[in-house]
Amino acid sequence: MRVGGFDLIEPLPELRNPHLLLVLRPWIDVGSVGTLVLEMLEDQFGAKDLGGLHRPGTFYDFTRYRPILSRPDGRREITLPSTTLRYAETGNQNDLVFAHSLEPHMAGEEYVESILQVMEALRIERYCMVGAMYGAGPHTRPLAVSGGSNEETVQRRLVELGVRGSTYEGPTSIMGTVTEEAESRGLEFLTLITQLPPYTQLDEDQTGLHTLLAVIDELYGFRLSLEDIREEGKTQYGELDKAVGGDPRNRAMIRRLEETYDAQAGPQTNPGQPTELPMDVERFLKQLEGEEGN
Repeated sequence: MRVGGFDLIEPLPELRNPHLLLVLRPWIDVGSVGTLVLEMLEDQFGAKDLGGLHRPGTFYDFTRYRPILSRPDGRREITLPSTTLRYAETGNQNDLVFAHSLEPHMAGEEYVESILQVMEALRIERYCMVGAMYGAGPHTRPLAVSGGSNEETVQRRLVELGVRGSTYEGPTSIMGTVTEEAESRGLEFLTLITQLPPYTQLDEDQTGLHTLLAVIDELYGFRLSLEDIREEGKTQYGELDKAVGGDPRNRAMIRRLEETYDAQAGPQTNPGQPTELPMDVERFLKQLEGEEGN
């Protein structure tokens, strides 16, 4: 059935007090943290396909998000970039809907309205954006999570868990309006963004994944098994420590980030927005980028 710009399965599943978890690529999926969170929860609860965009080209420029050519069983097949939806019956108080979303290049308002129409059709109670961005903290300190909720009980719990709020003003994604529109329609919202060290550049940041899943697990009581992820993260960051520790410039940069982190008792972070870096660190990172491009 058609709901906004989406084609959904028919009949729609009967879900119990469902919450929608959305990751927005590439804007807030650094280290694939948001994608990995959704994939782990989908595996945990046996998620099923719900649908996707009817015509992805309405919203996406295929010269920027490229179609993918594959050859399953020798047969040529092209997959268009899209936003895909899945759902899972958790057996807990809240069933889950998962949205793997690509940020739209055009018709942004129509895209946002389509997301809202899907939430209305599924009777979603809470909209939750999850993911990761580069922040101002070093890998030698616990990663921070930024976010917030319009639900008083949840917001108090976020504060108890050390999740920081935002005072950011400036450029943002059109998807930020989903939160405003959801709240205006009487829905709960929740934002959770892990702040990753700005120099890690890991394809799959396991420490970021563990940090975000731990907060989600505390909020929802899923009782997820996270020890293996934590150990993988320790191994990754241990290798990172060896890689950056041999260069005096890297050590100086990390010390500067540690000083900033410690002075603020954990970095002041902004949900869905990059945290401002010290100017000397920012210059150094740009210099490294230039060297890598040569």
